[in-house]
Amino acid sequence: GAPRHVDDRTTQRGEGAKRRPASPTPPEFAPQETHEAMVETRANRRKSLGHASKASSPQRSRSDTKNLKSGGDLHWSGAKKGGARGSSLLANLVSTGGVLALIATTPFIAIIVWHLFVNLDGSLVALVAAFKKDGLQLIPKIWPHTSPRAWRLLGAYAGFEAFLQLCLPGKRFEATTTANGNVPVYKANGVQALLVTVAAFFACWHFGLTTPTEVHTLFGEMLAAMVVVSFVFCIFLLIKGHVAPTDQDSGSCGNIIYDFWWGMELYPKLGPLNIKQFTNCRFGMMAWALLPIVFACHQYQRDGYLADSVLVCVALMCVYNFKFFLWETGYFNSMDIQHDRAGYYICWGCLVWVPSVYASPALYVASVQPPVTLGAPVALAIFVAGVVSIWINYDSDRQRQEFRACGGKDPVWGKKPVIVEAEYQVLMNEEWVTKKSILLASGWWGIARHFHYLPELTASFFWTAPALFGKLPPYLYVIFLTILLVDRALRDDTRCSLKYGKYWKEYCKLVPYRIIPGVF
Repeated sequence: GAPRHVDDRTTQRGEGAKRRPASPTPPEFAPQETHEAMVETRANRRKSLGHASKASSPQRSRSDTKNLKSGGDLHWSGAKKGGARGSSLLANLVSTGGVLALIATTPFIAIIVWHLFVNLDGSLVALVAAFKKDGLQLIPKIWPHTSPRAWRLLGAYAGFEAFLQLCLPGKRFEATTTANGNVPVYKANGVQALLVTVAAFFACWHFGLTTPTEVHTLFGEMLAAMVVVSFVFCIFLLIKGHVAPTDQDSGSCGNIIYDFWWGMELYPKLGPLNIKQFTNCRFGMMAWALLPIVFACHQYQRDGYLADSVLVCVALMCVYNFKFFLWETGYFNSMDIQHDRAGYYICWGCLVWVPSVYASPALYVASVQPPVTLGAPVALAIFVAGVVSIWINYDSDRQRQEFRACGGKDPVWGKKPVIVEAEYQVLMNEEWVTKKSILLASGWWGIARHFHYLPELTASFFWTAPALFGKLPPYLYVIFLTILLVDRALRDDTRCSLKYGKYWKEYCKLVPYRIIPGVF
């Protein structure tokens, strides 16, 4: 799904008082020198304030040290070992072979999706017939050649979004402390960037710098360019992680394929630019917010009226994406940011897969001719159902954020919240520190452990429903999102089980289902 799913339902309640020095670690997982000041460590804070460093405490057991030296997964976070990658259903179907298969096929799938919706009216039968006729030769046949104009538009968009990320005003936001004791710092200016981006598009259209039809026409060319540029960028991230990591939240898992797929660094930075905030939020999610509007304007230019199917689909996507940028600081505490490193999986996915697949329902309804007509009652019903789904998704995230902010003291749905008090360990300043969290088991979070995934799935269904049900391909995003969120739920449960141990078992007894109550 979109890069936005918070994976944990905790709030920290102080650092605790239990500390012990870290065990020796293999050379390949030794802390790296910090090359950029993107993250601020607690040690640096104490030093800048003139405080003494924290005292050491008893050594880890020999069995713990042996486990680390042997490369075993001693710690839930993977601290000092390249981070918590977890066991991904998507990546581990055939281990390294599965990863290679995904890397080898997803670039072509992104272009095939564009071709299917723009040139074949979303007909799976036509696509199968084309492959039967031409075989794999169909791919180079349909592959768009990126014109200089497409390169200029793409470069202008990327440069503009990087400029907005750095220069627009925004509040300082400190995300959750990493297992290595780093405090990631962001400038929260997502809503401002969204409003300026949309206004800039209409200004460019008004002054004749581009048109919706031109962007729609060149979209395939820009996708083809991003397939290549993003692949090269991920190679750069792999090399950077080995030779010049931004901070100590970096490391290799010992397999170069997995390092390329999952990434090396948790919070990489280029100069002042936070890479994951740029790839995930300012490029990928912003493209998903802008493209449906562009596609709708193209359909209006082409047909002289705005089809109700296009209006409903694009309006729901706009509501959802506005919600995302309104909630962007919550995303900074999500699995995408906190646990998934900057590699092909996240960065290539946000740079290419999000514009290609996430925006594909809008691309389809705006491209198909004649456009689908729903009628006012059906259009209104779909829109209302979609808005309700988006609101529930937002409210569940809001409920958890407020729970964290108040430390579990405020009522949830008018009642005292059901809480599991848990402990876990993080590595801070070369010491293992026992910290405390509280797990929310009431409200939306008493229904399922990852309840917010359910309204996310229903919302994606409703903004695709204007395509009606005569063809399967428009529902590609819904199918993909279902697989992605099931995978994330399984990975998060594994990570939380390692992190919280017996406390997680207690929590699972209170909230037995992952996403759908009574089913899964």
